[in-house]
Amino acid sequence: MTTYTVLLPGSDDSWENATAEQKATVVGLHETFARLMAERGHRITGGEELMPAHTATTVRQDAAGNISVTDGPYAEAAEHISGFYTVESDDLDDLLQVCGVLAGTALPGTQDVVEVRQVVDHSGDAGA
Repeated sequence: MTTYTVLLPGSDDSWENATAEQKATVVGLHETFARLMAERGHRITGGEELMPAHTATTVRQDAAGNISVTDGPYAEAAEHISGFYTVESDDLDDLLQVCGVLAGTALPGTQDVVEVRQVVDHSGDAGA
């Protein structure tokens, strides 16, 4: 099976300002996603909802090797990755169709988008 990461962009403000009903709808879509994944032979191996971007800490290293730590996200943006799933699948086309369920989770002020990326397999690398 090939491993993929399903990245879920979102707006911190839109989630924090969502009504209980809107949040319940989003949770329901994630439940549908999980059910469809199992029914169609894909396997969810991990995933998490992330805390809002403003709670991030960014670590940088300059050319001299000096480390700096700052509060806040890496990039100033309206949307950030708000969560992710790690999944295994032998059928990318079908996986993308199932991920379409999550593309409908957008709340007002966010985009209807999910990003799916194959994970690099380092199992054959020397020293791995």
